[in-house]
Amino acid sequence: MTTFRPKYITFDCYGTLTNFQMAEAARDLYADRMDEPKMLEFIKNFAAYRLDEIMGDWKPYADVVHHSLARACRRNGIAFKDEDAKMVYERVPTWGPHADVPAGLAKVAKEIPLVILSNAMNSQIMSNVEKLGAPFYAVYTAEQAQAYKPRFRAFEYMFDMLGCGPEDILHCSSSFRYDLMSAHDLGIKNKVWVNRRHEPANPYYGYVEIADISGLHGVVGL
Repeated sequence: MTTFRPKYITFDCYGTLTNFQMAEAARDLYADRMDEPKMLEFIKNFAAYRLDEIMGDWKPYADVVHHSLARACRRNGIAFKDEDAKMVYERVPTWGPHADVPAGLAKVAKEIPLVILSNAMNSQIMSNVEKLGAPFYAVYTAEQAQAYKPRFRAFEYMFDMLGCGPEDILHCSSSFRYDLMSAHDLGIKNKVWVNRRHEPANPYYGYVEIADISGLHGVVGL
């Protein structure tokens, strides 16, 4: 990809900018009930069920967490309690950014408007955004779009709100399954994969890889 100066740089938030800590929450709840190999399997199952839970009609993220945690517990023979899901959900607004994010965003925020498209509730996201240390032109949520990524409807809502098309943005994410695959299919040619090491590389989808947000300014020639 040649140097591209987009109208907007759009971001996934949780995992890409905010340090996503569902695995840590699961460990706090259940690590004393299973050995490490089983814990790793539980974390993998919990992540897979979260993706499955958001693929249909929109529902509140509290329900996504509740159902996916209950399914992971059932699969792994762990007793599930409603209060466990409530604890995990209530932690989300407390999460802060990856260490590289505030300075990395500051390098581009003065030149290009920054936008977030997040699988979040309106009541959650601003607490996380305030911790990122940079101004955002707009923050859009799954609750507003009535759809979670990777569903196209979430991205289409963002395009409608910004009054732009796929050709106008640079989309930045650490996830292929939630963001970059859908971005590819929707015709977003300019993409950045932040390699947070939670998914393997997949060059088919056409992107620039950066190790963290400190490399973003170079992608857009700043």
